Amino acid sequence: MEETYKGAIPELKFNSVFELLVAVILSAQCTDKRVNEVTEQLFQIANTPQQMIELGQEKLEEIVRPCGYYKAKAKNIIGTSKILLDEYGGEVPDDFDALTKLPGVGRKTANVVASVAFKIPAIAVDTHVFRIANRTQIAEGTTPLEVELGLQKIIPKEKWSDAHHWMIWHGRLICTSRSPKCYNCPLNEICPSAKV
Repeated sequence: MEETYKGAIPELKFNSVFELLVAVILSAQCTDKRVNEVTEQLFQIANTPQQMIELGQEKLEEIVRPCGYYKAKAKNIIGTSKILLDEYGGEVPDDFDALTKLPGVGRKTANVVASVAFKIPAIAVDTHVFRIANRTQIAEGTTPLEVELGLQKIIPKEKWSDAHHWMIWHGRLICTSRSPKCYNCPLNEICPSAKV
């Protein structure tokens, strides 16, 4: 995977740590492509915690509606913005535990922000990473946390963040959920799930 996807970067578009955090919150159960369409409009209007609060829940819901779960996502973004202003001077904290205490921020989101924004080694287990880890049997698990811990054991720590991106792109391009392209997979000779 490293050979195939070397240099892979996130598909989400952002210009600040706060924009990244908002984009990742919006990406739950939504494609990065759709999130980018929404944030292109949103970030022109509001791209700081203060501006999000000033935008207000109702207007934010209207803008983020195409991302799904828009009421909860808007509520979480406003709640997170308030905490960032009240407790962190408007800045996104670089501490994993502090991140997970923000509304709408679970392990996956915290790992993405820690990894991408702060260059802290992390493996965020999204649907692609979960599927590939289980299909290849390199880190089997029934929960994202089990898979995350399994991957941390077998991947050198300095490659955690990169490996996360390799697996995401592999899941998007080749090891898709419904019709994996095993015939075109660089892992088909070693993957126990390969249908070649």
